[in-house]
Amino acid sequence: MPPAADTVLDEVVDEEDAGPGPRSGTPAPGARAAGAAGLLTAALFCLATALSRSHPFGPVTRNVVDLGQQYLPYHAYWRSLLRGETHGDAFLNWNSGFGAGFLGDIGTYLSSPVDLLVVFFPADRIELALYVVTAVKITAAGAATALLLLRLRPGPWPVAAVLGTAYALSGWTFNFGSTVPMWLDGLAAFPLLCLVGEWARTGRRPVLGPLVVALAWTANFYTAYMATLGAAVVLVVRLLTAEETATARQRLAGALRAARGVLVGVGLAAPLVVVVFLGTKTADPTPEVTFAPAAWTDVLARFLPATASTSSPALFIGTPALLLALTLPFNRAVAPRVRAALTAAVVLVTLSLQWEPTHLLWHAGASPNGVPYRQAFVLCGLLLIAAWFSVAGGVPRPAALLAGGALFGGLAWAARGSVDVDRWTFPALGMAALLTLVATGIPHRGRNRG
Repeated sequence: MPPAADTVLDEVVDEEDAGPGPRSGTPAPGARAAGAAGLLTAALFCLATALSRSHPFGPVTRNVVDLGQQYLPYHAYWRSLLRGETHGDAFLNWNSGFGAGFLGDIGTYLSSPVDLLVVFFPADRIELALYVVTAVKITAAGAATALLLLRLRPGPWPVAAVLGTAYALSGWTFNFGSTVPMWLDGLAAFPLLCLVGEWARTGRRPVLGPLVVALAWTANFYTAYMATLGAAVVLVVRLLTAEETATARQRLAGALRAARGVLVGVGLAAPLVVVVFLGTKTADPTPEVTFAPAAWTDVLARFLPATASTSSPALFIGTPALLLALTLPFNRAVAPRVRAALTAAVVLVTLSLQWEPTHLLWHAGASPNGVPYRQAFVLCGLLLIAAWFSVAGGVPRPAALLAGGALFGGLAWAARGSVDVDRWTFPALGMAALLTLVATGIPHRGRNRG
């Protein structure tokens, strides 16, 4: 886990835990969930790298396109600069062409505290250093999400750990984030900013909250902006549904505390953000892009396994997690207003990916040149939150499982004609769905025997 994220989690674990451990000296649920999610995320990410025979566990290089042509050289120069082994400085990078300004590149690509890890690697191992930076950011995202889920609603910490891992290793991570390391700071920022919203809602952590916002915006302001919008959606849901905010005055006070925390945090990050903004104004403009929404069959297909594309949103969170999320509207064990609010949030955010005005809102007013669905990690996070609310109180009843399964089948059927579906998609989907239904049936059989 990165030093900065580790510090934040250390600060909040005691308060966010659902309760003390069963006996003295035993870690509480939040700490156990965060630790387990971090270990599981790191292990599975390394396993995926090994199975793909990619560096450092195989001969296939990861450094293609922008990763090899931009991010690797930037990190190599950053390492040399920090160790005092280069002729340039933070203002001018002599390793790029005939010399290029570097201050804006620091704020855009290298300002995450995790990127400081490059100083511990030899100059000829910078590819390994960048892989470790990538793995640490993904690991931090899994741990932070597991902690968030237990803060939103008490439940079994192993399930929270698995769902946290599902978020960190979503399709967005493998399709987009793992080859663009600075976007991964936004992946970790989303659950942390949702925690900030919870603190604001309940009137806690008035100092730590803005510091977490500042950390997120300093690490990568671009994806932190998207994560902040996503955290605002989660906060609205919580203000409308949580029992602690029973009156309109309490809801308004929580919203104002959250807005104040964000403004203070962004203000603390402003020296870096302003430098990047001024550098962008003087840089060569990128080609103008007009947003063209993906076909809905392709959008639905990206919820399924074994799909990949840069022109449609990567939304795969694992078949079991998606099935649990789809049971939420039908799960009567969850309060009706929680079901309605979370379902509406997921639907509206999904629609916002496809409408140009909200597409521009997600991307700060400018349609990006390249991947048009960079904000999709927020929807992955919302789906995992929906899955957690549906399963935190126990495995959903058979009626909810059947209804969610029918909805899942309809989604898969509607996506069958997508160009993103390959020959492995439906076999993998069927096997995962079958194993999920078998696993969810075991607790019900045990309950009936009891």
